[in-house]
Amino acid sequence: MKIQKANHMGVIVNDLSAATAFFLDIGLELKGQWDVNEEWILAFTGVPNTTATCTGFGASDDHIWIELIQFHSAENVIPERNAHPLNIQHIAFKVEDMESIVAKLNEKGTAAISEIKRYEKTCKLCYVRGPEGIIVELSETIQ
Repeated sequence: MKIQKANHMGVIVNDLSAATAFFLDIGLELKGQWDVNEEWILAFTGVPNTTATCTGFGASDDHIWIELIQFHSAENVIPERNAHPLNIQHIAFKVEDMESIVAKLNEKGTAAISEIKRYEKTCKLCYVRGPEGIIVELSETIQ
């Protein structure tokens, strides 16, 4: 038995619009949006009385899939049994033209956590913090 590949990552957010804009800004493609009913959520999380809206993103080569999930409960809070986005240390993307991406994010008020730095002789790295504390690592291969 072995893992074939990563399937997807689910990130729970409170502000789906802000998180959607952030992932579009770093270069992911919007692949779809759908609603999840109470029955489905209850079956997989055990959390009653809530629905959710999901937005799916992928890279142009479809090697990554990220689902942003916003719960809509009567109390308007994230159900307790689900992970909070801060439980995810970071999401990493291999990118092209990192400087342009970081500049675009800075223009929109997203501050980088780190400067763009070289890692050994292989790549450049930069960490940015998106909406709701989501940390994204950007990595660019050095040619």
